[in-house]
Amino acid sequence: MNTVQTSAATPSNDSNAITLDVPLKRGEGSIDAVTLRKPQAGELRGIKLTELLNLDVVALQILLPRITVPSLTAQDVAALDPADITELGVRVASFFVRKSIREEFQTA
Repeated sequence: MNTVQTSAATPSNDSNAITLDVPLKRGEGSIDAVTLRKPQAGELRGIKLTELLNLDVVALQILLPRITVPSLTAQDVAALDPADITELGVRVASFFVRKSIREEFQTA
């Protein structure tokens, strides 16, 4: 079976690379990991920040296709295992915390 995976989606020391507990099926292959990139303000259009911070699945279905490598579709997001969408949502929510606060939290 083919695996749909790019080098950017291969988990390494990239803290935004996430290995899925349950790989997504796509055609003949599967997606085993995705990498998130921090969204720009324009990519947040049509989404309330509070929805993302509350890990709202509908908001994640809108945003994740815009910021994932390989690019997930809304259908892919709907098919994610609950543990995987939770992990992706938590990582997305962390993008909205100021860098200085994240660093302080990591050293505590």
